[in-house]
Amino acid sequence: MPTASRNFPRYLSARLREALADTPVVLIHGPRQSGKTTLARAVGEHRGYRYFSFDNEAARSAARQDPAGFVAGLPERAILDEVQRVPELFTTLKDVVDRRRVAGRFMLTGSANVLLVPKLADSLAGRMGILRLHPLAQCELAGRPPGFLDDLFGNGFRTRTTERLGTALIERVVAGGYPAALALRTASRRAAWYRDYVETQVQRDVRDLTRIRSLDALPRLLSMAAGYTARLINVADLAGPFQLTRQTINDYVTLLERVFLLERLPPWHSNRLSRLVKTPKLHLGDTGVACALLGIDAAGLLADREALGPLLETFVLQELKRQASWREAPVAFFHFRDRDGMEVDIVMEQGAGKVAGVEVKASATVNAADFRGLRKLREAAGKRFAGGVVLYDGETSASFGDGLHAVPLRALWEKI
Repeated sequence: MPTASRNFPRYLSARLREALADTPVVLIHGPRQSGKTTLARAVGEHRGYRYFSFDNEAARSAARQDPAGFVAGLPERAILDEVQRVPELFTTLKDVVDRRRVAGRFMLTGSANVLLVPKLADSLAGRMGILRLHPLAQCELAGRPPGFLDDLFGNGFRTRTTERLGTALIERVVAGGYPAALALRTASRRAAWYRDYVETQVQRDVRDLTRIRSLDALPRLLSMAAGYTARLINVADLAGPFQLTRQTINDYVTLLERVFLLERLPPWHSNRLSRLVKTPKLHLGDTGVACALLGIDAAGLLADREALGPLLETFVLQELKRQASWREAPVAFFHFRDRDGMEVDIVMEQGAGKVAGVEVKASATVNAADFRGLRKLREAAGKRFAGGVVLYDGETSASFGDGLHAVPLRALWEKI
């Protein structure tokens, strides 16, 4: 398993430089400890940016007390770190940008999703570029530029053979993608880091986002969600162990989404089909966090096939989302399921023109029946269908006809 003892390429850096060249404010948001500060400082280092962190109590208090005065005293180019901790600043930044529109004036980082806080997002609409930084992707760990989405949406997959990942795949799922966790030498130390990380998130960032006093249920709720990852959301099931209403549980899920610990994967719709399930799926933001919360290591996950399937699906979804965040053409993510039980784990729409599907299997073999959901998706998407893949831990990449392929999982981050 590679470690973060060296600097890995962050493929979002090219998009960050492009945004700074023509946009007054650029926000890099993503989970805490995903590498936002490191990226911002690396890109800004030779461009004259000065760094200010709102984790610093003095800076945070000054900015809250006098936002206009704080911004007026900033240098020509500034990095404002963990800006979600001072929401009062957004209106002032808007006024400053409107008076003097200069590309790359402010680089912001945030550990809360401003797109889920409408007042913050709207205050800088048209003035701010928003980039999502995820934890490290497998292709960043491998140091290889990704090509899987290019093949899926256009180039196609050629017949090839490779070696199975086997236990190495399980180790990647358990390790997750947070740089600080990957820098630790043992799996037990990584798991402890993830558990401490969740506790810190609840005590710091979640409390900054809500007036709810009692958040004791949140770590337990997240642990439950880890066991529900890649499944349709059932708020009643999640609320069961707690003396809390369904609405409160739903609010808590939204809070955990805001700090990127959880996410809802919406259902894909088509006018061609009327019997579609319209319930979102629930996914953990990182499988390293999920495995730590479940108390499962690589050996345990290898032995527990029931747990492996959903966690592997989440692992693939997060890898695809990480790769999609670097692409110029936006990619939207969904799942597909109809009332007859046909399903596709991950559906992607690139722009308005192309639809592709990915089904995830933990086994080393694939047969024609594994493509039933993808065939239904192809039928529903019509001419928009770009391709469908069953990802599995096997040796052979092969065509199953009409844009459908079986592809080894390692092709997500390796050219095979």
